[in-house]
Amino acid sequence: MDLAYFWYEGARAMMTPARVGADMVRHSLSNPANPLSYAPYARSMAAGCEMFERVTRRYGKPDFGITATVVDGLTVPVAERVVWERPFCRVLTFDRGVVRNEQPKLLIVAPMSGHYATLLRGTVEAMIPNHQVFITDWADARMVPLTAGRFDLDTYIDYLKDMFRDLGPDLHVMAVCQPAVPVVAAVAVMEAQSSPSVPVSMTLMGGPIDTRRSPTAVNCLAQERGQNWFERNCITFVPPLYPGAWRRVYPGFLQLSGFMAMNLDRHVTAHAEMFDHLVTGDGDSAEKHRDFYDEYLAVMDLTAEFYLQTVKTVFVDHALPRGEMRHHGAPVDLGAIRRCAILAVEGENDDISGVGQTLAALELTPNLAEARKAYHLQDRVGHYGVFNGSRFRTIIAPRIGAFIREMAAQPAAAVPHLRRVV
Repeated sequence: MDLAYFWYEGARAMMTPARVGADMVRHSLSNPANPLSYAPYARSMAAGCEMFERVTRRYGKPDFGITATVVDGLTVPVAERVVWERPFCRVLTFDRGVVRNEQPKLLIVAPMSGHYATLLRGTVEAMIPNHQVFITDWADARMVPLTAGRFDLDTYIDYLKDMFRDLGPDLHVMAVCQPAVPVVAAVAVMEAQSSPSVPVSMTLMGGPIDTRRSPTAVNCLAQERGQNWFERNCITFVPPLYPGAWRRVYPGFLQLSGFMAMNLDRHVTAHAEMFDHLVTGDGDSAEKHRDFYDEYLAVMDLTAEFYLQTVKTVFVDHALPRGEMRHHGAPVDLGAIRRCAILAVEGENDDISGVGQTLAALELTPNLAEARKAYHLQDRVGHYGVFNGSRFRTIIAPRIGAFIREMAAQPAAAVPHLRRVV
């Protein structure tokens, strides 16, 4: 696999003339000044050229593009700002216009699993009106020079601890999918150290806390193949074209191929429907397709050490639920969690993190009062629907907001003994 990235870049380079030519033909046949553009065959050819150009393109990092929101019934402007930065991550916040009352601080920890943080644009938009929102913007490993050093799961946890300290006090955290394990680990380490910067609450959404429960195809693959197989078949070097040249990575294009293969029929059907929309002139439907796939097809590389350590720790060894996870050699003791409240959110049809995997966090923290634990199982949603879409906006986001307000109003020291929150 060492030269896979070089072959990939070579293939892209060879396709460039054809891609540029297809784009030129599309523009020519779509120009109203061209009489041929009104012929049915011209529309079909233009549609085919656009589809070819899109499936052979490398998609760049999208923007959040959030310019306004509604706070207390008023439309206010939103401005994006960097408030924390390290070589492999920066934290963005979304400054809003005048907000009458102080609102809870919420750090959304985006997944570092191939897609950019902008995949959570809908999540951010839903939480902005009632929270001061921060979000992790993880760096593409191919853009980080070797001189920046390594980035593994231990480094990830260190980053989280620093964020919690620097963005606090009174910080609430939301971990979407992959970061559920490192977020819980970071909180446990800080609790064991009696840190004053422990977050008030953490919301874990579709996270692989214990992948032995309701194992999905993704979980089974990791368990069957093991870390060594992934190291032999999925790790390669970044070519000299990028700042991160010669860094060992798990490339985004491999992760994307895995995502696409899981629901190949659905993606093929979606592209066939877009072709029909282009031919028939259904611009709105075609634009929705473009918006979704501009985001979905934009992927980033992960450092090899982070990817392999995560596979081994989370999916092969199940180290966290077994009580065997270590951070820089020291045990990660979930029994140390006594202050940080936990809300676990799962989707009924989640095919990435099965039902019960996130719920496990509530059972693995015996010394956290029951009054600071809550669980929400959302019916009729898959993995993506846990953090995006209509049910997230209308049901899950308000549920999270209510939990945050309740925990903020009730400090850990004042919690009644063992009151179950459902």
